[in-house]
Amino acid sequence: MVARWHTRLAGVILRRMHSLDLDRESAEWVRSLTAGGEAHRSAVARLHALLLRVARGEAARRRATLPSRGMEEVDDLCVQSANDALVAVLAKLDTFRGTARFTTWACKFVILDVSSALRRHAWRHRKVELDDAVWDRLPDTAPPALQDLQNAELLDILRRAVREQLTEHQRLVFQSVTMEGVPIDVLAERLGSTRGAIYKALHDARGKLRQVLADAGYEEIVA
Repeated sequence: MVARWHTRLAGVILRRMHSLDLDRESAEWVRSLTAGGEAHRSAVARLHALLLRVARGEAARRRATLPSRGMEEVDDLCVQSANDALVAVLAKLDTFRGTARFTTWACKFVILDVSSALRRHAWRHRKVELDDAVWDRLPDTAPPALQDLQNAELLDILRRAVREQLTEHQRLVFQSVTMEGVPIDVLAERLGSTRGAIYKALHDARGKLRQVLADAGYEEIVA
């Protein structure tokens, strides 16, 4: 029954793919992955090898952001991301539209997966909490969003606004994301929230701070 279902699915995908203007390489990938037997197994193995190379390349590119004590686990993350991406590609094969090369389309799955895994790994042993000491470190470590904060008066205005105008949750989100560089997905996971909720809290916090700075004549600082 499973074999018959796979054959019917392959037929549907191939008929639709024939109506698309695919490049030769992409068409061959689709034919091989929807075939049966050894052709299918060989294509799956080649695709997994490609996804794993891409995952490892992304990990190498991010090496400077990863804790040295956890590097031995990074390759395991790459293998898992390649496995998950392979499953996702095969499950979504019928959604491939041919607007990009098949390999480009497929590699997006593993890049998204391994990037998220590496961000979580980088913050695994780091706390996410309200830390007012971040203001003392700011002049030396200001992220791009706050690079214009060059004078003590302006910094004091922003600091008081964060303390007095934001809720505790908004303070945590604003300081974590904007000042300490905590990735949105990591923060959402730590707080048991969602990316959308974190973006909303950050948007609301920035709106309040923008108004305070505008009233003080610095409306261009918090975008």
